[in-house]
Amino acid sequence: MKTNEKIIVITGLSGSGKSTAAAALEDAGFYCVDNLPVALLPKFLELRIHSDTADFNGLGFIMDIREKGFLEKHTDIFTEVRNQGWNFQLIFLEAREEVLLNRFSQTRRQHPLSPGKSLMDSIREEIQRMTPLRESADQVIDTSDTTVHALKALIMGIAQHCIFADALRVDVLSFGFKYGPPRNMDMLVDVRFLPNPYFTPELRDLTGEDAAVRDFIFSHEETQIFLQKYLDLLDYLIPLYKREGKAYLTLGIGCTGGRHRSVAITRRIFEHLQGQVGQLGIHHRDILRQSSSS
Repeated sequence: MKTNEKIIVITGLSGSGKSTAAAALEDAGFYCVDNLPVALLPKFLELRIHSDTADFNGLGFIMDIREKGFLEKHTDIFTEVRNQGWNFQLIFLEAREEVLLNRFSQTRRQHPLSPGKSLMDSIREEIQRMTPLRESADQVIDTSDTTVHALKALIMGIAQHCIFADALRVDVLSFGFKYGPPRNMDMLVDVRFLPNPYFTPELRDLTGEDAAVRDFIFSHEETQIFLQKYLDLLDYLIPLYKREGKAYLTLGIGCTGGRHRSVAITRRIFEHLQGQVGQLGIHHRDILRQSSSS
């Protein structure tokens, strides 16, 4: 039984954003099933091969600790599916303990392991029990500092890459160090050495997406020298990553507040890479935060 149909299994910690990820997969044209018992996955796929249902770009499944047999059975089942020739990808979502605690407190949802335990004890037990599954995942995504819209964009990007598997996806992310560096970076560069528009009153309340700020930053020689060297590095590395079969490359560009320098540099990198990679994304994590020495 061989097929080229794409399968993405979303798993991870309760409260980490799996429902948001499922919605993103559906938007990308995947047929999604939530909480399918893992033991039924091979039979479901066999029926899918012989069905006359409408075409989809792929199949998405949300599987987690809600199913009592999941942790004990998933290894054998996922190995069987891969051995059958399915294009299979396992994505694990997680978040920091305090973030998960806050999300459950805000929604008043009950944790799947909560009967007889405190919420924090349930979260910690799930983290411990899910660790082997996390280590076997094709990709781990920390959603602690990721908005719903950013997570949807990230999952849709993964789905698109799964559909067009011959293309390297590159995401360029600006951020502010004062809010903490992102946790899912492949390459990270600190541009706080560049002249700071924050200290020019007429530029302070603008962002790196405004022409006046970009003109200020790019008018300095050190910016031009840095950009040339960094873009040359990317031009050298990206073909090597493609040759090695790397699926995703995430570039992090950081300044103090994530509003001015990192945003302008990120936009310039994005413009340079257009047409060079099959899929390209840009995201400014902290651009809407209050301006402060950015």
